[in-house]
Amino acid sequence: MAAGRERRAEAETFTARWKMQWHRARVGLRRSAVDYFRGDGSDWVALAGLLITIPLIAATTLANSVWVSPAALVLPIVAGGLLLRPASLLGLYAAAATALIVESVQLGPYTEGPSRVTPGIVLVVAACGFFGLLIAQFRSRVGVPWRRGGTMLFDLRERIRVQSKLPTLPQGWHREMALRPAGGQSFSGDFVVAARTNGGRTMEVVLTDVSGKGMDAGSRALLLSGAFGGLLGSLPPHAFLPAANGYLLRQDWDEGFATSIHLVLDLDSGDYELYSAGHPPGLQLSAGSGRWEEKAAEGPLLGVYDGAQFDPVKGSLRPGDVLMLFTDGLVETSERDIVEGIDRLTGEADRYVAGGFHGAAWHLIEAVAKDVNDDRALLLICREGPTAQAANL
Repeated sequence: MAAGRERRAEAETFTARWKMQWHRARVGLRRSAVDYFRGDGSDWVALAGLLITIPLIAATTLANSVWVSPAALVLPIVAGGLLLRPASLLGLYAAAATALIVESVQLGPYTEGPSRVTPGIVLVVAACGFFGLLIAQFRSRVGVPWRRGGTMLFDLRERIRVQSKLPTLPQGWHREMALRPAGGQSFSGDFVVAARTNGGRTMEVVLTDVSGKGMDAGSRALLLSGAFGGLLGSLPPHAFLPAANGYLLRQDWDEGFATSIHLVLDLDSGDYELYSAGHPPGLQLSAGSGRWEEKAAEGPLLGVYDGAQFDPVKGSLRPGDVLMLFTDGLVETSERDIVEGIDRLTGEADRYVAGGFHGAAWHLIEAVAKDVNDDRALLLICREGPTAQAANL
């Protein structure tokens, strides 16, 4: 019995040790895969895989050079330029050069028949290797590997979208936002930050247009949207634009100015204040008269000079009224001044008065400035009347 217990203990010990080792191996493999994806791990796995493909391609070329040209060696070279570090890439190039020499010797001189290693093939492979090395050195200098760069850009784009999300409003109010970057890009110099303040009674919205457009202004828009989002609600409304102006001046950018419009809306009474920093005026539709009225506040561009003053314009949204805020890309082009653009915008907006403005923001941009090569943003704030509220229930 003692011998049986000893054998059972040994078996349990062996099983436990095997399970522990297997668990450690899985954890280590998973960590290595995550580090590699993030760009923190070694690239030896990718290097080993590419080094294996080179002799396979060379052997296939020697077996049937008609179907597999010697130029096929550019495939692992291009992949290496995207995946490997410069030091590892040089080792891959050495292997590819060796394979080309072997193919040239085995296939014979290129003057004796087709599908041989010609000077043109050598130049193509060398050119691909040169550009791959440039790309790898650029990635190494920036510190963002190819396999992580796309994920990082996607994350930046989603952060801008999250920061631009408008808060939920109480019953009787409707808000919507549409933004269209220049050239169909994913990044824009226009952005919105918004928050419910004063215990949820007040909604503050800031629509900003950073100088430049598209990708050129996207990085600055991301930085400013984070800073403006931190300032919004932390300062009294009248102090927001002066603080934003000071922040922009401290950045000391070569192209560092921006326009901005700040709405402070009391959700109980409908009264609002509108502060502007060189931004196009807001437009208010009065349900009683059916006319659009410009709401233009006074204030200079952000980031131009210190000590700027921003004087608000006041108004009130009654049931059925609509307030539109927008950036200049929507109403102003090289062929059309801002007055003509505003007239066209209000003319298109009149079509939605009878049926309501739900879903109207995107369609207004499509109708007014679909092909404009500039960032465009439109914000709608509607105080719904009894008829609209009943239709939405």
